[in-house]
Amino acid sequence: MTDYFAQRAYAVRFGWGPTEAAELASPDGCLVVVDVLSFTTAVSVVTQRGGRVLPYRWRDESARAFAVERDAELAVGRRQATVESPWSLSPAALRLAPVPERLVLPSPNGSTISAAAGDGTVVAACLRNAGAVARWIAGQGFGTPSRPLAVIASGERWRDGGLRPCLEDLLGAGAVLAALPGGGFSPEAELAAGAYSATPDVVAAVRACGGGVELVSEGFPGDVDVAVEVDVSEVVPVLTDGAFADANAH
Repeated sequence: MTDYFAQRAYAVRFGWGPTEAAELASPDGCLVVVDVLSFTTAVSVVTQRGGRVLPYRWRDESARAFAVERDAELAVGRRQATVESPWSLSPAALRLAPVPERLVLPSPNGSTISAAAGDGTVVAACLRNAGAVARWIAGQGFGTPSRPLAVIASGERWRDGGLRPCLEDLLGAGAVLAALPGGGFSPEAELAAGAYSATPDVVAAVRACGGGVELVSEGFPGDVDVAVEVDVSEVVPVLTDGAFADANAH
């Protein structure tokens, strides 16, 4: 990727997936990860309840070893949750499960993007906390030429591994951007903010889009219900020492 696509001339940037996250991130800036129907909504639920979330890229045996090393519980796939191990990427299940002090949450999209910021600040956002995240970002002085902001829609994956842009993450990213003070937006960020502002019923759109329909059809309507709770939370999960924790609790 060349500098043509790095949006360097702008203080507020928008992009898709891990590759663009690495390109748009700045060591002096802030990177906001948005994964509405799984990772960042799950992070918002756990951190709102007082837990810490350790992102991890792979859902395999190495994740279990990573959790053991850090004295943390390990989240499993939605269908693999049990009474003994009730933690998964399901926000609805995490709302009901005991709150772990530390939870390893494997995610090939959200966790990978979280690692792309390098030394920069990383925040997890979703529809539940978009307004709170935007207020925190502005209060910290991000979104300026010296402290640029990159908002990254995680997207999903096609069967061949390619990035699949998805409506729910566009709207989640747009919700953060639309709540920010104007100025310094790249055309990409302007478009994402505009998409959110121009959507007459965000909740209905997420329920009816491919990702929402998929979760309902697979038996997880509660996850969609949690994901579309627009601006109900003041939690701002910030990645600190390898774990997301609510910045407001510090």
